[in-house]
Amino acid sequence: MTIYDLCLAWNWKHDGDLVGLLEMACRSHGLSLLQATPSNLEELLPALASQQITFRAFWDRASDADVRFMPLVQWAREHAAFRLNPYERASRAWDKAVMHLAFIGAGLQTPYTIILPPCEEQPLLPPIDLGPLGGGFAIKPAHGGGGEGVVLGATSLSQVLAARQEHPADKYLLQACVSPTHLGSRPAWFRIIYCAGRMYPCWWDTLTHVYTPLTPAEERGYTLSPLREITTSIAHLCGLDLFSTEIALTPESLFVIVDYVNDQIDLRLQSKASDGVPDDMVQDIVEGLAALVTAQI
Repeated sequence: MTIYDLCLAWNWKHDGDLVGLLEMACRSHGLSLLQATPSNLEELLPALASQQITFRAFWDRASDADVRFMPLVQWAREHAAFRLNPYERASRAWDKAVMHLAFIGAGLQTPYTIILPPCEEQPLLPPIDLGPLGGGFAIKPAHGGGGEGVVLGATSLSQVLAARQEHPADKYLLQACVSPTHLGSRPAWFRIIYCAGRMYPCWWDTLTHVYTPLTPAEERGYTLSPLREITTSIAHLCGLDLFSTEIALTPESLFVIVDYVNDQIDLRLQSKASDGVPDDMVQDIVEGLAALVTAQI
């Protein structure tokens, strides 16, 4: 039997640079890496079942977009000693409605939100008071990322009813828009990547999606330590090892979580894509993941 330390399931063509960095990080920690891809999945699954190969740790970056990887996810759940972002925790974190209620219960600040049941379960809605949402609000399906299915600047119930038809099996969130204050010349909108206890806070441009690392001097000077405290709380609530979140500081000095838990994270290199993650940050993230795997297996 061939034993690998870490199995990475991946299927996105833009993950190639990430995989290369992970390979180097694994080598530096003395870890062996098995890659599960669409090209070898059919051979890999029988080899696992017949105990020709096995692995100790698992990182899934494929099954959310390709159900063919689900048998591998299930095998890892039953056999692997450690799983990065276990599927049952990740799938819970993907549900914005669940996370919203968890955040509220933990006393975290979120936008004013109305949660609607799936259209398939409740086609006709009772009267809804949209007034507290303000002049323009966001309509978001509970699942999905990258802005898919999101309507911004909505103003009417007819828009809500139309949006529910787009994903009738999903819950919907109606959320008040959050306007950040400005710190210097920048809007106080931040994206924070969390990785195994490490945090990488960045200024976040909501139009260009460009990351600009928040410097220690800026963090101290603008008293932004709550960004780390809130992100730590989110990590405890979702139970994930790697995710990102977005937090805005309002003119009322409130830190409001505006995008709850992002998984999977787009980890393209900024040197290759303007809206990618800074290269040294990705390098540090894969080093942190390799160290976490080493400690867990």
